[in-house]
Amino acid sequence: MARKRSSSRPTIADVAALAGVGAITVSRALREPEKVSQQLRHTIDGAIRTLKYIPDHNARALASSRTDVVAVLVPSLTQSVFSDVVRGIYDGLEGSNLRIEIANTRYNDAIEEQLVLNIVRHKPAAIIISGIEQTAATREMLENAGCPIVQIMDLTDSPIQKIIGFSHERAGLEMTRHLVDVGYRRIAFLTGWMNTRSRERLCGYRKALEEHGLFDPALIMRRGADSIEPPRVTEPTQNEFLSASMGRALMEETLDRHPDVDAVFCNNDVLSLGALFACQARNIDIPGRIGIAGFNDFDYMEAAHPALTTVRIHRWRCGHEAMLAVRGQLKGEDIGPRIVDLGFDIMKRASTNRSSQAATENGVRQK
Repeated sequence: MARKRSSSRPTIADVAALAGVGAITVSRALREPEKVSQQLRHTIDGAIRTLKYIPDHNARALASSRTDVVAVLVPSLTQSVFSDVVRGIYDGLEGSNLRIEIANTRYNDAIEEQLVLNIVRHKPAAIIISGIEQTAATREMLENAGCPIVQIMDLTDSPIQKIIGFSHERAGLEMTRHLVDVGYRRIAFLTGWMNTRSRERLCGYRKALEEHGLFDPALIMRRGADSIEPPRVTEPTQNEFLSASMGRALMEETLDRHPDVDAVFCNNDVLSLGALFACQARNIDIPGRIGIAGFNDFDYMEAAHPALTTVRIHRWRCGHEAMLAVRGQLKGEDIGPRIVDLGFDIMKRASTNRSSQAATENGVRQK
């Protein structure tokens, strides 16, 4: 049975006692996990979580200062959204002696939890983590990590320490309001598999349409499943939820099932590109007969013909400001505002231009 410690942090001996093994075995599991059986590692990890023990993978550094590593956790290494974020983080690193280690959570809570457990063992200088829906165990480990923690790409009123991002719900709301304002009434939402951010965009879409009595749940068009809950096992491949082919298939299905649809709000830009291809194949006038809008504002959106309306998010800036925030805290500076809203831009282009305004009108800043 683990010894009780009321006035100090749990030790490796406490972990060993709770796990029913020797301290040397726990030390070995932390330093060389490959030399310990999977079942024993699971038992030791469970004891670590129960005791809220923050170990160091390198036994020699148990009493030393922290490393120079900034751990960065993102849900995908294949999406351009996150590659832009990581580029901003690296640009913010210039001139420092810090180094980056990137971990891919693959949209999986269990993987994220294990990665965080492994990361805090190494005593990182800081942690930058995408998203706000960490498990209770992951959040607790981050709260007790003893280093700067910056969450990115979302907003919440209760960040672990500091968060830099924007409201996906608000972005979905404002884009849908734009479509309504220029005269569209039967507006579909096109998406593949949806993560938390996508569900927030859908929520904003729904709120905007309900404001005008226009919401029709039948116009939420998904590919391959009826539920809007995302899979939580492995990261989907790009073609499973993020491809122009899926966008074209979704648009074709929408036109066949709902011929009165006059606009589509696509969950990401590449789906909107596929929707454009589907409309062009049927000689459908854009924006006269159907308006098309996307989300992210990649460069091909303005290059398309007609240029595609979309939500511009500040991906590079999000990563860059997160890294600058980390560097400031490591220098002893005040954490500053705990919630940093970078906002977004509604980029109004030809694909939704039903007004007399120029087809390439600049985006209007939304906060």
